[in-house]
Amino acid sequence: MGDNVGTMNKVIPLREVTSYVSSGMTIMVGGFGGVGNPPSIINELMKSNVHQLTLICNDAGFPQIGVGKLVTEKRIKKLIASHIGSNPNAGKQMTDGDLEVIFSPQGTLAERIRAGGVGLGGVLVDVGVANPIVENGKQKIVINEKPFLVEPALTANVSFVYAKKGDRFGNLVYDTSARNTNPLVAMAGDITIAEVEKIVDTGELHPEEIITPGAFVDYIVQSEGVNWTWAWEKK
Repeated sequence: MGDNVGTMNKVIPLREVTSYVSSGMTIMVGGFGGVGNPPSIINELMKSNVHQLTLICNDAGFPQIGVGKLVTEKRIKKLIASHIGSNPNAGKQMTDGDLEVIFSPQGTLAERIRAGGVGLGGVLVDVGVANPIVENGKQKIVINEKPFLVEPALTANVSFVYAKKGDRFGNLVYDTSARNTNPLVAMAGDITIAEVEKIVDTGELHPEEIITPGAFVDYIVQSEGVNWTWAWEKK
């Protein structure tokens, strides 16, 4: 996390988001198939000239939805994800050698992000043991006579998440299934920036509804929303 965790008002203008991102960085984005991706933040990144990014996300989105726009415009050089099937541009770039894709099973990917967020070095999985394609040089250890592969933890220079409500300290509430990987991603960035639909004063959220504590969030930006009809027509 960054140095802003002690500040009671973490709200910044949307235009300042790009000042925390530079070409060649590793970014992590919450979401699943575009749902839960922060649309306004992604649009700001599209307006900038940042490129050669490493992106950690559940998937490659759709061509014109969520992180898919960054992939389509070839802003991403390396993608760590569970699948890319919903974005044919990602598949073409991968086969053309323009995009390096590292696949990780969805559950394993989530655990690797969680591990990064809580300070672990990695997780042990038995998926892919004895499969040379999956093992691919990964460290193997044996516990109680059972072999496991070591999957290293994942962190990012900057994490971007999307929430339904948030207070000025950064406590976040998510909207049903749009929660998906966002709470994990929020923990795993050196700097975490949350795009929020509705920002309220600190203390207005009931403690029991808060999913991500503000201690994990460095900055808050007001969402400008997204025209989903337009986005789906363009996908």
